[in-house]
Amino acid sequence: MPPSTPSGGRIAVLTVSALAVLIAPPLYLLLDLAVVGRLGGNELAALGVGTLVLSVISTQLTFLSYGTTARSARRFGAGNRSGAISEGVQASWIALGVGVALVAVMYPLAPVVMRVLVGTGSADSQQVVADGAGWLRIAMFGVPLILLSMAGNGWMRGVQDTRRPVVYVVVGLSVAAVLVVGLTHGVGPFPRMGLPGSAVANLVGQGLTGLLFAIRVVRAVRRSDTPRIAPDRRVIGAQLVMARDLVLRSLSFQVCFLSAAAVAARFGVHAVAAHQVVLQLWEFMSLFLDSLAIAAQSLVGAALGAGAVGSAVGTARRVTVASVAAAGAAAAVFALGAALIPRLFTSDPAILDAIETPWWFFVAMLPIAGVVFALDGVLLGAGDARFLRTATLAAALGGFLPLIWLSLVFDWGLAGIWSGLVVFMVLRLVAVAHRVRSGHWRRTGMQT
Repeated sequence: MPPSTPSGGRIAVLTVSALAVLIAPPLYLLLDLAVVGRLGGNELAALGVGTLVLSVISTQLTFLSYGTTARSARRFGAGNRSGAISEGVQASWIALGVGVALVAVMYPLAPVVMRVLVGTGSADSQQVVADGAGWLRIAMFGVPLILLSMAGNGWMRGVQDTRRPVVYVVVGLSVAAVLVVGLTHGVGPFPRMGLPGSAVANLVGQGLTGLLFAIRVVRAVRRSDTPRIAPDRRVIGAQLVMARDLVLRSLSFQVCFLSAAAVAARFGVHAVAAHQVVLQLWEFMSLFLDSLAIAAQSLVGAALGAGAVGSAVGTARRVTVASVAAAGAAAAVFALGAALIPRLFTSDPAILDAIETPWWFFVAMLPIAGVVFALDGVLLGAGDARFLRTATLAAALGGFLPLIWLSLVFDWGLAGIWSGLVVFMVLRLVAVAHRVRSGHWRRTGMQT
């Protein structure tokens, strides 16, 4: 049974664990890009597009971690550890089913997808299409195991097992890091495979992590009071309802940011480069703030499962204060480093000049994001995914997307695009703050 009032230390442990798991894959991707980049521009482009496809797929399926955390945490808080483990088992079945279906669909369609994304207007682009399709066809076989990792992360966060997920992810990506260097360039005892070596390394690393999570859930079932590893239609059905809401919410993010990139590109090379630099910093801060939100999910879900409304409210307050403090400190760093930090990414005077506009929108938005991410985590922990879906869609359709496209029509440039992002965050802030204050999320006991 979790403590009635989680300490700052407990929140910190959950946050650091979540951050380590969230940040490890992007760090591995940087290594992968650096290793493949030495093969040549075509190979680097092929890898970039291939990893983009995998990223879009995994982003749309994050319900396997976030939804499972909320449901398993509530059962854990109610003292039903076996039920919490069962949520992990059923999420794992969904992961395998969806993963196998994606492999079956994407393997034959890989060349088509690459042609749509890259085009075939030149000999170089045709080579990128061929190389990218080959990379994707190998790497896609790791998708079921990537999804297993998501499900495993979800239920283990729910039962507040903070150490093992970090170990599993680090072990898998460490093996991949060795293999990507060895197989891509033929270092040491490894054959030189070129770009396919990167795909094999990705497949083995992700596969190892997924296998470790699968072994863990099987062992947990065998040690639990109700050892059931077969699919349970009732639990799977309930998880898929939450999945629907979270997928729609995630899709709204994707549409907004893809639209922003498309409009920024129409303002010129320097504008889109500046936009992407600041956007990468925003995505990094999103990972950091999301780790605090994951801590809120786990603790709030457990508290409500135990019927401890006071503990849930206290956790919401503590996590929000911590998130705002962290975001405010980051905003101060980025404000003070406005003249220096962008130069770490580029020395082009035109890009540096263009960065000034989105930079200050980014700085101003961080404290707002601190509140929004924390309260998102609170509401996800409470299982309030339907509300979050509706609020996010409304903010996207009513704020972000109109300003993005009006920026193109009226030539507002990056100021218009980033104004849209700020409005998006403000609308979400109003929605989640009102929801939390209303108390409608404080539903205690078990969920169906």
